[in-house]
Amino acid sequence: MALSMHKESLNNKQMDSSKYVRYTPEQVEALERVYNECPKPSSLRRQQLIRECPILSNIEPKQIKVWFQNRRCREKQRKEASRLQTVNRKLTAMNKLLMEENDRLQKQVSHLVYENGYMKQQLQTASVTTTDNNSCESVVVSGQHQQQQNPTPRHPQRDANNPAGLLTIAEETLAEFLSKATGTAVDWVQMIGMKPGPDSIGIVAVSRNCSGVAARACGLVSLEPTKVAEILKDRPSWYRDCRCIDVLSIIPTANGGTIELIYMQTYAPTTLAAARDFWTLRYTTSLEDGSLVICERSLTSSTGGPTGPPTTSFVRAEMLPSGFLIRPCDGGGSIIHIVDHVDLDVWSVPEVLRPLYESSKILAQKITIAALRHIRQIAQETNGEIQYGGGRQPAVLRTFSQRLCRGFNDAVNGFVDDGWSLMGSDGVEDVTIMINSSPGKFFGSQYNTSMVPSFGGGVLCAKASMLLQSVPPALLVRFLREHRSEWADYGIDTYSAACLKPNPYTVPCARPSGFPSSQVILPLAHTVEHEEFLEVVRLEGQAFTPEDVALARDMYLLQLCSGIDENAVGACAQLVFAPIDESFADNASLLPSGFRVIPLDSKPVMDGPGAARTLDLASTLEVGPGSNRSTGDGEPNSYNLRSVLTIAFQFTFENHLRDDVASMARQYVRSVVGSVQRVAMAIAPSRISSGLGPKSLPGSPEALTLVRWICRSYRIHTSGELLRADSQSGDALLKQLWNHSDAIMCCSLKTNASPVFTFANQAGLDMLETTLVALQDIMLDKILDEASRKSLCSEFSKIMQQGFAHLPAGICVSSMGRPVSYEQAIVWKVVDDDNDDAANHCLALMFVNWSFV
Repeated sequence: MALSMHKESLNNKQMDSSKYVRYTPEQVEALERVYNECPKPSSLRRQQLIRECPILSNIEPKQIKVWFQNRRCREKQRKEASRLQTVNRKLTAMNKLLMEENDRLQKQVSHLVYENGYMKQQLQTASVTTTDNNSCESVVVSGQHQQQQNPTPRHPQRDANNPAGLLTIAEETLAEFLSKATGTAVDWVQMIGMKPGPDSIGIVAVSRNCSGVAARACGLVSLEPTKVAEILKDRPSWYRDCRCIDVLSIIPTANGGTIELIYMQTYAPTTLAAARDFWTLRYTTSLEDGSLVICERSLTSSTGGPTGPPTTSFVRAEMLPSGFLIRPCDGGGSIIHIVDHVDLDVWSVPEVLRPLYESSKILAQKITIAALRHIRQIAQETNGEIQYGGGRQPAVLRTFSQRLCRGFNDAVNGFVDDGWSLMGSDGVEDVTIMINSSPGKFFGSQYNTSMVPSFGGGVLCAKASMLLQSVPPALLVRFLREHRSEWADYGIDTYSAACLKPNPYTVPCARPSGFPSSQVILPLAHTVEHEEFLEVVRLEGQAFTPEDVALARDMYLLQLCSGIDENAVGACAQLVFAPIDESFADNASLLPSGFRVIPLDSKPVMDGPGAARTLDLASTLEVGPGSNRSTGDGEPNSYNLRSVLTIAFQFTFENHLRDDVASMARQYVRSVVGSVQRVAMAIAPSRISSGLGPKSLPGSPEALTLVRWICRSYRIHTSGELLRADSQSGDALLKQLWNHSDAIMCCSLKTNASPVFTFANQAGLDMLETTLVALQDIMLDKILDEASRKSLCSEFSKIMQQGFAHLPAGICVSSMGRPVSYEQAIVWKVVDDDNDDAANHCLALMFVNWSFV
């Protein structure tokens, strides 16, 4: 029985094996057609396929299923093999780059070792000859010899106004550029966070100890060298700060290259310094190994060449030999070397802004890395690796981003040749108002003349800049993006959106807090590394009063957010937006407004906690080398993150309403500045929580004395302890008072004037929404409401006689106008000596369990 069953099983296997057939080319072609339409057909679809194709009638549905399974498996293996080949090519090319970089570093080490040995020899020689009468001469001679090690290049005499002379300059520029791109002409230091790898942006380095600022990048991109060169030469497409570039002359060379004379204007990043322009020679040529080179340098009196266009609103900057080396890569694609080296005339800007112009990290982020990212973005779009929704082409979305940036830069700079003119102030110089009534000059690709009434009008821009302390730019911009209701006035947004229509609404008044709207962010596009987002923001209005019903409608903003990666060293963070209508056409009119936060290099902490907040930059600009700022209070290893915030808002206006719009814009920008200050104070990391000692607290000797007086007076008058008595050292008391959860502050005692605040702990500064620097401008009667003022006045004689009084719960107002509630207030008299009959020094107040209403 078992034997018969075994024979039957063998027979069944033989019958199954006989069912496997060899597919004919016609059968394979029919199956492939179906596979291209549906790689995974259902059982019904397979049966239908057999019925429709007679050539497949001798194949069972089960075998058809197996064929499709095998076909999908082969497709998956093919894609994986292709991916691995691509990765392997990238790794091979990156390995080549790393080996070249290692070779450069070896040469640099050898050079440094040689210089170190030479310096040791000179120091020994100098020490031996110090007793000689000719020692000074020896030092001078050794200095001359050292200068000869790095001689300043002297250009041969040539007539640089003719093609031969220009070619000489071009060849020298080429040699100097290549020595920076692949040699040791500049001491390069790799930027933090820029690790090489198959999916990284590339190898990025910045200069150390060289004239001007310089940055270098090496990377891989899956585009052919000629295409890469075409993209890089179109500088306005990827360099957002490029206002315009004019090629004034093109001269072909005998070796097949070209020499171009170029005039370029760039935007200023803030409202506080002039923009830069460049007059350069650009040389495009090929090397013997097939590489393409595009190198560039400024034409100056030392290089020779024709004189560039005259400049009025710009500061002439110098471009030292810079450019692009584009090498063909095995298996397709290109290896790109980028060098940017400029001298931005740092001495022409206020001292506080100089880090913006002498930071190689900022240069790397704005130009070098931006160029590499742009090429990589286009390469992935070309290869179909990036798919955007909404039916928008990538080129159209990039154009929107460029128009937003360009419109914001135009507003920040306010160039006269664009038609901008300064409008008179209201006596306070914190907000600048500029108007533009010249549509013919001003309205370019990012604007539309239909936005201005035909019977007369224009565009008005209100802008301001300020210095931020201890606030990471990425964190601040991310907060502004995600919490628009914290700073924006919905009524102003409604007016801006209505300007897209023929008949805008009446000019609104900026309210301290306009009735809120909820926002919905709709992603539109993002760059490869998510360093920039383009999105549509829908503002959903909510009316709370009958007069607000007309305004309560949904509105739309086109918004660009960039630089919100906190790990990007030297990156500028920016939030720019413009109202759009529901149609959102490709040529939609845009009037951008927004924020830009640029980091300054970290500086040692020199000031007290008051500097850990926000300051008006106008006062900071007056601080120069002669200031008497203390330098001994900071910890040697403590650093203070500083950044410059620039705000610009644009509005259209009709001529008869110009002054009303200006008043509204000025008031609105001031309210936004106040909101940003509140946000900055809320998100700024506390220095004390960072481990700073009490020496970083305000005015150490005076503060220690004041704290001792405050605590002793409280104990004398109330018979209680204000702080824990576990330590009586001045430093410990100061730290306890500064960290006390209740708001403790002191104000002057003047019989003929309102009391002015002179000191506050951290909670007090937070409650008043101010800084130690601005505290002295706040008067006590300005923050108390009427009931609290009456209560204090009724108890004042008791305070003077008994030394203290308890005030009931009440409401006060911060310096930004926000109401603050407290459960109880304690007021006591502070005496300034160690005996009970001492003179009154000030009045101390403690607001218990305070909170914003």
